[in-house]
Amino acid sequence: MTTNKMMDELNPSTPGAATNPEGLQKALLCAQAAIDKKGENVKVLDLSELSGFTDYFMICSGTSDRQVQAIGEAVSNVMDVQGYELLSAEGFQDGRWVLMDFGDVIVHVFLDALRDYYDLENLWKDAPKVRIPPEFYGQGASHLN
Repeated sequence: MTTNKMMDELNPSTPGAATNPEGLQKALLCAQAAIDKKGENVKVLDLSELSGFTDYFMICSGTSDRQVQAIGEAVSNVMDVQGYELLSAEGFQDGRWVLMDFGDVIVHVFLDALRDYYDLENLWKDAPKVRIPPEFYGQGASHLN
């Protein structure tokens, strides 16, 4: 799905759609890149009303350090191709928790155990969850999210 089509299909009531449509587009690009690399339990949180440092978190898990690295690399590549600057990144070498800052979007790619330990979704439980389009997951995945 192209980014323009993705934005056209978003419901105007999608969290953050009105306040930062480009940030939402970036967050969904990151989510799609993670899903394409078999990232698990992909979530996008809208922090636009709760945070002064970013508008969105994209959070997902990988099952091994190599997969965590691959997901991070895929996200970085997609964002680079789209012309979005990676402001900072860490954790690529160890592959336990890759953290990437794109300004209005921060990406967290965790090994499962570390994701459970840091529990960012609970820490930011007041943040609305953005619906990830089911077509990101392929056919027959409309039950996800």
